[in-house]
Amino acid sequence: MGFVNGFLSYLVLMLVFVAVAGIAIFLGITMRKMRNTEEERINALAGKSDAQS
Repeated sequence: MGFVNGFLSYLVLMLVFVAVAGIAIFLGITMRKMRNTEEERINALAGKSDAQS
């Protein structure tokens, strides 16, 4: 019975680590996409202002 409890304890701990890593990866990808979109918008505005000059 002690082995089962220890095994389940480590299993739950690993699931928590996997969940935290998954959330971190999701947030990282989302933040990078937002940053890329913002940079593209800034570059597009800068390109339009250069074309008008």
